[in-house]
Amino acid sequence: MLSLTPVLTVSYEAKISFLFLSAMEFAVGILANAFIVLVNVWDVVKKQPLNNCDIALLCLSITRLFLQGLLLLDAIQLACFQQMKDPLSHNYQAILTLWMIANQVSLWLAACLSLLYCSKIVRFSHTFPFHVASWVSRRFLQMLLVALLLSCICTALCLWDFFCRSHSMATSLLHLNSTEFSLQIAKLNFFYSFIFCNVGSVPPSLAFLVSSGVLVISLGSHMRTMKSQTSGSRDPSLEAHIRAIIFLISFFCFYVVSFCAALISIPLLMLWHNKWGVMICIGMMAACPSGHAAILISGNAKLRRAIETMLFWLQSRQKVRTVHKVPPRTL
Repeated sequence: MLSLTPVLTVSYEAKISFLFLSAMEFAVGILANAFIVLVNVWDVVKKQPLNNCDIALLCLSITRLFLQGLLLLDAIQLACFQQMKDPLSHNYQAILTLWMIANQVSLWLAACLSLLYCSKIVRFSHTFPFHVASWVSRRFLQMLLVALLLSCICTALCLWDFFCRSHSMATSLLHLNSTEFSLQIAKLNFFYSFIFCNVGSVPPSLAFLVSSGVLVISLGSHMRTMKSQTSGSRDPSLEAHIRAIIFLISFFCFYVVSFCAALISIPLLMLWHNKWGVMICIGMMAACPSGHAAILISGNAKLRRAIETMLFWLQSRQKVRTVHKVPPRTL
């Protein structure tokens, strides 16, 4: 059986470094996702209509803001309050449960966005996929509301399971004299809660993978068609394929890294009691939302224009200040 050396405590310098890194990741994630939210909210204030992609990105960024806050709380709880020799505190379990819920909501939103990209970019030749794609394009807002409703149902089930298990655990501890046996029950309860909360990720994962696969196949077919033609002009369809696939692959990679880090952190917490390993896992989990937000900004034309406008405004302000600081020439 795989075993690791328990690391029950870490040095004060290591805790400070971990909290500093967590605060930096939190700041980057908040700035990037808040920028996406503010750009789209400003368009709403100016009464400019948001397209379906902007609405999905707005919802996804709001979810990411919540994720970043939970991960910062997770880091503070681990570094300052959670002792590795003790069972998981109720607060720590609640933070991890809320993180799983928020991560699942972001997966539902990413699946909707993937289906939207697929319906807008891929050219279907068969009747049934063509009608499905046109339905997604026309009914995207309704589909997004259904996804949010399903997310709310999964959230209610996860919270119900969490509170029921917490109540049953507190009741069983009153009737059990064996501390070691009660700790084993607590570990199994939280592991079952983790599995139960992530069962709801299966449908959006399948939708995301299928639509992403269709996009990749469509890109391959489009590139073969372009090779047979000698046109050297700019191809908007190819660029749209590449932008969509970069977004989807990056999201999938970040999601897998975040989920695997969360999965590995559970035995590190409850079986191996390795605090260093849990800190590394939380750092990886916190880097994923901010990293994907940066990719979204770099690949979205409207967000890039907003950044260019903001940088131009800052440069002009700096030039004005520099001019005012130059002393007048004396004759």
